[in-house]
Amino acid sequence: MERKLGVMEERLAQLIWDHAPLPSGQLVTLCSDAFQWKKSTTYTMLRRLCQQGLFENRNGQVRPLMSREDFLALQSQDFVKETFGGSLPHFLAAFTSRTKLSSEEIESLEQMIRQWKE
Repeated sequence: MERKLGVMEERLAQLIWDHAPLPSGQLVTLCSDAFQWKKSTTYTMLRRLCQQGLFENRNGQVRPLMSREDFLALQSQDFVKETFGGSLPHFLAAFTSRTKLSSEEIESLEQMIRQWKE
């Protein structure tokens, strides 16, 4: 599955996740209002997202096949794999070299690590 979306594909995906499940006709109206798209543009973009396995358009109903959270998790894994050889510690080292973590963020990370150890 392709996990990289173009800007407009991402905006359409967000719109669908925010309103799903929804009739495809309602999606056309939402896209017309939000993006000034014609019906054909909406269906072309939706077809791309369906081909990528994110959504389905069956019997005039558009439904997610994957949650927004699951999709973002997969994108994050791909980014770490492609950019940092799959090393989360290398990613965190790069991220924190320019961005100081707050006490709350550190506590949250420590809590996640404790949960993973269990």
